[in-house]
Parts: sequence; structure tokens; C-alpha cells
Amino acid sequence: MQRVFDRGRQLLQETRGERRARTDEGFQRTERSLPRLTSAFDIPLAQNISSYLGPMNPLAGPVDPATESVWLFDATAYHPVHPYPHAQQPWQVDIRAAFFKKGTGRDVSKIVADIADKVGLSEGEGDAREQGERTIAERLQPFADAVAPGRWVQVRLPDGKTVKLGPGGRSATIEQTISTRGEHREGETVSIGAVKGEITPYGPMEMGFAEEEGWMVISDIDDTIKTTLTPDPTGILRTTFLLPASPIAGMPALYTHMHAALSQPTWFYLSASPYNLHPFLHPFMRATYPRGPILLRDASWMDLSGFLASLTQGTQAYKRARIERLHRMLPRRKVLCVGDSTQSDPEAYGDIYRLFGGAWIKRIFIRKVTDIAQMDGAKNEPERFEKAFCDVPRGVWTVFEDPAELYDAVDGLVAAN
Repeated sequence: MQRVFDRGRQLLQETRGERRARTDEGFQRTERSLPRLTSAFDIPLAQNISSYLGPMNPLAGPVDPATESVWLFDATAYHPVHPYPHAQQPWQVDIRAAFFKKGTGRDVSKIVADIADKVGLSEGEGDAREQGERTIAERLQPFADAVAPGRWVQVRLPDGKTVKLGPGGRSATIEQTISTRGEHREGETVSIGAVKGEITPYGPMEMGFAEEEGWMVISDIDDTIKTTLTPDPTGILRTTFLLPASPIAGMPALYTHMHAALSQPTWFYLSASPYNLHPFLHPFMRATYPRGPILLRDASWMDLSGFLASLTQGTQAYKRARIERLHRMLPRRKVLCVGDSTQSDPEAYGDIYRLFGGAWIKRIFIRKVTDIAQMDGAKNEPERFEKAFCDVPRGVWTVFEDPAELYDAVDGLVAAN
């Protein structure tokens, strides 16, 4: 039922442009041809049913280190802002976590072979095929393990206090707001780990601190700063399951310049990729770009067709909702948004500007993607950008092809603000 609800909501949020692009590039055909993974809810019947009760689940319990694990996602702490004069509040942070059953993914060798065929690894390639299949199997595993609804975990905060996160609901994920005291400064980072560290296979989460005022950068990931080939279903499979993560040329240097010019702003990386890709994306982002939370999409259905749909369906509504939440966290920040033309970034950023205006959104940069064959059509036409940014001052938004075009704009942004 949860799977049907999630997919139905995503389908209702699909824009006309997304539907046309998915049809033109054969996404539905590719999705239908992908093999199914084991059910995400391959758990005992009683736990399955009680998972619908969320925090009221009578069968909820702590994560079992022998059979279960939890992922902790990076986050940023902030001071809640009141509409009337008020003393500064304690630090508050929205912590996200996901709970899994260890080793419950069934034999995925046939699925690995199917993906290897789709991405062009031929049987005659010998060692290359074997190495490719190992890479595919490794990246596929987070999609294969069953989720663990109704689990909670104890984490230790910087002030030494322990807090219970969860229990997770039907999708075995939680987003929980907690408060923490202590003297912390803008840009400081601390680690928050589970009391039982062995249950977090990807280690502790990193929590940054953002004061009420200053700069903030909201950046898309796929085809803005990382090659994903979003308009092409086979390209998505290749760049996700086979190839090493690769930055867009010139973007790491640009973001280094932005980080210095904007006096070490707070960063948020927003992607429509499902959270199952966190183990793949996190090391790449840490090594390549300024640190900041990676905001990924909840994908409780966890099958491969749902993965492709997550990246290409309902992305405008998803990103708009995520950015609205960032505004509730940090409404007094000055914001720079960066995206690209493959998905609905222009439309989502245009919506956000019309909602909050220039008091919050100072500039919008859109990368015009020209190095993908599927981008020869209307997505890169001037009319598309003019419509997306209707009622947005022309000096606010910039469409670029080469990141080198933006250095003067970034420096001018600092001078003007």
C-alpha cells in the first residue's frame, strides 16, 4: 500500500514536460524491462502490519546489531527564527536516518547480469565484464536489502546527551527535530554517532552549524555538478551502477571560489536521487565539493524502475517542497541557487523566487547542458527559461555553459550584498 501511495503521489506531481521527456526517451519501456528486486518489506507479517502505526508501533524496538543497521545522514543545525522579537533559541537540527535488515537481499546475480547487458558490457570482455559486475553488485546492494520499520537508535549529541531517534515508520526512515545546547560557531562541524557504533556501516553523521544570517548555496547534483546523464535511461544506469562518479568540468573550481568569495556559506545539495544512493554519492561529494548535507528522496519502494522514476518524475514539486523547508529553517539567509536544464530546476527555482522574492533568493545559476544528445530540443530553448523565470528580474537569473562565465557574477554578488 505504501508503495502504491508513494508512486501515485509522484505520478500526480509529474509535469507535462517531464511526461513528454520520459515518453520521448523511452523511460517507461526501460523501467518495464528492469528485473524486480526482493520486496523492501520482506519482513514478518506482524512487523509489516504494525509498521503502519509509526511512533505508536507496539512492536518497535532498538536496532539489533546482529541483524540490522542504520544510516545517519549529515545535517545542519540552526536557531529557530520567530516572527516577533525573541531571545535566541538553542540549536535545533532535523536528523534523518534509515533502518535496514542486514544481508536480506537475495541473490542478485541475474539482476547484475541484466544491468551489465543494458549498460553495454559484453560477455566477451572477460576481466572487464567481471570487474563491471562486481561494481554493479556493490552499488545495487542498498536497493536489495529489506528495510527495518519500527526500529529506533540512541545517538550521542555534542553536549554529551543521548537522544532516541525513531522508531521509523512504514518506510523505515525518520526525520526528527531535536535541540542541543552548547557554544558553537558558524561553520563548525561535529560528529554524531550511534551509541553502539557497530550498527552504522557508513559511520557517524556530520552536523554543521549555521547562524541566522549569512550566505547559503542550494545546489542540484545530477548534471549540475556530477555527470548523471539524466535525460537518458541507459546513461543513468551506466553513471550510477558502473562508472566512477565524475564531476562536471570546471564546477569543483567554481564551488571552491564561491566558498571563499561568499565567506564559507552554508551548503545544501539537493537531488531527486533516492536515498539508497547515499553510500555512492557521499564519498564523492566529500572529496570534490564544499561540505554540506545531501538531501535525497525517500524511495520506500526500492526497486529499479522506481529509481529511474525518482530522478525524472515529480522533481519540480519535490525540489520546491524541500527548498520551502530550508526557508523555514534559515529565512534570513541570502541564497544562491544552482541547477541545470535537464530536469525542472529552472521551474522549481522560479517558483521559489515568486514565493519568497529577492529578500531571500539573490541569484540563480542554471547550467545549460549541451553535451547530452537528448538535450537538443526544447529544454535548452530561450523560451523555456523565459517562461520558467516569468516575473523574476532578468538580473537575478543566469544561464551558462562554461562555469568560467560565473566568476565575475559571484564576485559581483558579494559586492552588491
